[in-house]
Amino acid sequence: MVKINVIFHSIHGHIYKMAEAIAEGAREVEGAEVEIYQVPETLPYEVLEKMGAIETKNLFAHIPVLTRRMYEDVLAGADAIIFGTPTRYGNMTAQMRTVFDGLGGLWSRDALVGKVGSVFTSSGTQHGGQESTILTTHVTLLHLGMIIVGLPYSENRQRKMDEITGVAHTGLQRLQEGTEAASLQKTNLQWPAIRAGT
Repeated sequence: MVKINVIFHSIHGHIYKMAEAIAEGAREVEGAEVEIYQVPETLPYEVLEKMGAIETKNLFAHIPVLTRRMYEDVLAGADAIIFGTPTRYGNMTAQMRTVFDGLGGLWSRDALVGKVGSVFTSSGTQHGGQESTILTTHVTLLHLGMIIVGLPYSENRQRKMDEITGVAHTGLQRLQEGTEAASLQKTNLQWPAIRAGT
């Protein structure tokens, strides 16, 4: 059995939808045990309310929140960990960074060395820092000793030039329109499932 955990941070639901699609694809792999966790939200309720994010956050309130007490089982106990974060100026969100910054104990024990790690992201603009978000997150995964997996060019659909697909060899990226999670297009949800199955 292979234990795969998808860890994400989402405010408007885009990354959550991608996380669900990735988990769906990973579950198609024979012998895969797949779980999804969200990182703790650090923004105050009032700020989330002003952002119009309360309703979308409620859409995935049923997903367990990854706490430090769970790091040993969820992170060290996994064979593969797929991290999802929105872009913030070409980097992961502070909420995701907080989780990584809390991994000193696992890092000092080499608990994540040799585990497969991958990253997916989303932004509201075509040049919103998707690839740099993935690459800067890769640096953290390398420090933890993880083996990075992207989307190989054997998935030929990423060579398309007739539409913006939001994918790259470094990891899954997608473009969103608006703040509604429903704005995800079906084709943008097919990519995560493909990637997880590779």
